Amino acid sequence: MNGEQIQNMLTEKGFIDEPVDASVKLVEEINRLKKEKNAVILSHYYVDGELQDIADYVGDSLGLSQAAAETTADIIVFVGVHFMAETAKIINPSKKVILPDLKAGCSLADSAPADKFAAFKAQYPNHKVISYINCTADLKTLTDVICTSANAVKIVESFPKDQPLIFAPDKNLGNYINSITGREMILWDGACMVHEKYSVEKIVDLMDQHPDAEFIAHPECEKPVLLLAKYIGSTTALLGYVQKSASKKFIVATESGILHQMVKACPDKIFIPAPSIDSTCGCNDCSYMKLNSLQKLYICLKHELPEIILPEDVIQKAQLPIRRMLEIST
Repeated sequence: MNGEQIQNMLTEKGFIDEPVDASVKLVEEINRLKKEKNAVILSHYYVDGELQDIADYVGDSLGLSQAAAETTADIIVFVGVHFMAETAKIINPSKKVILPDLKAGCSLADSAPADKFAAFKAQYPNHKVISYINCTADLKTLTDVICTSANAVKIVESFPKDQPLIFAPDKNLGNYINSITGREMILWDGACMVHEKYSVEKIVDLMDQHPDAEFIAHPECEKPVLLLAKYIGSTTALLGYVQKSASKKFIVATESGILHQMVKACPDKIFIPAPSIDSTCGCNDCSYMKLNSLQKLYICLKHELPEIILPEDVIQKAQLPIRRMLEIST
């Protein structure tokens, strides 16, 4: 396959759809290529378990950002979604950052186009902007400091109480942070399609069926879901909670990929994914995260494509709010 064919395929499909012989041992080949190319594989908790198991680091957005900032590898392979790979490129502009599928996007990031947000921001000239890391590189350039669900409270409280704030793009996380900090941040009207689809009615039914289970939830969920939760936290916080809790059974309201790590950490405990409104499988998956696969990861490493390319001015402007987050989170 020549360069032009690969480029056309990336344009059409977002990944290189190259046949892989059935005799190829994907895990072995990925590890060989990783060593040969001095690459590091960073995976989010929401991708499939086999991709988490092959990664050098598995984590949430904060942990992945910190790992990207600290790596000495020449190539960063981001097994997650597009905004995460963009963040790694912003932090490491001199390194090659590749993503198995360019179409692994994010409904939350898509909900906040930079041009529309810029017009929204202009209505509040005295406000500082805190943006959830689940946003595009362009939106980061309009931001004073980035946050993740793991450090959002700390980031918000780093500003004086009298400093008016805008929080984007997740209104559910913003509402939750407002409720526990007493702030009145102006919220952009964006949301994650995974965390907005949970069915309160089905969750209550599930809690009735499993009265011995603790219900835990990610703060991107809507308020009625959060009001049911025994514990609310980021994916890393949820993982830590189930390890420390004396309970043996949990109903978990976040993307089901995290259950892989929960089972590994607590094989004696039972984890039940919270159901969504339209779910027939009893779970709630991110279709974008699930675009990643071992075969795509192998071909991505083999060709070092698709590569994340960002304009220099975008990198420079977006670096500052990310660096501020990392400094505050140290």
